[in-house]
Amino acid sequence: MVLVLIIGDLHIPHRAHDLPAKFRKLLVPGKIQQILCTGNVCDRETYEYLRTIASDVCVSRGDYDENASFPPSATVVHTPIRIGLIHGHQCVPTGDLDALSALARQMDVDVLVSGHTHTFQAIEYDGRFFVNPGSATGAWTGLHNSDPTPSFALMDIQGAVVVTYVYQLVEGEVRVEKIEYRKEVEAPKSATAAPLAQSNSTYSSASGGFGQSAPTSPQATQGVW
Repeated sequence: MVLVLIIGDLHIPHRAHDLPAKFRKLLVPGKIQQILCTGNVCDRETYEYLRTIASDVCVSRGDYDENASFPPSATVVHTPIRIGLIHGHQCVPTGDLDALSALARQMDVDVLVSGHTHTFQAIEYDGRFFVNPGSATGAWTGLHNSDPTPSFALMDIQGAVVVTYVYQLVEGEVRVEKIEYRKEVEAPKSATAAPLAQSNSTYSSASGGFGQSAPTSPQATQGVW
């Protein structure tokens, strides 16, 4: 079992001062193994805060991120699940499932994590699973009628099953919803000659800068500020 925090579009300090206090209370060190951030972290302090929750932090560069070391996309593997990570501004129209599905096929992933809309979504479409954690701070989208609900997601990966819990702050209270995705895995042709134990988490990025195995620290994948 691997517990992955899916978070993004924080826009601190430009559009929000901080994470909601009730979210900070939930996001404690020692429980989460990995963080996938859809970008728009915007400041170094927020990135360092994420590293206190889990040392393994992968950020895709958002349209407001100035840190050029964040890759535009990344692929994370928790065998047999392949997860793609993008900010989402690459998708036209914004948030369109057909466009996201085309990106998922291009990246050859089972799960595509994206942001940019500031609205939570978790849906199975065209045989793949699409997750948008929304904005963890409820940051303004830039539209005049924008009033996003603060949200993030936790992804519990158990083999071919991905159980996603969405946390939303509604009227001052945290509400939790559960969504499950199961990848169809072909049965092995032979039950013998099982491979030796190997790492089940690997990274790659569009720029090829993530290396071949899961890093022990975010500097190995992201560079430094």
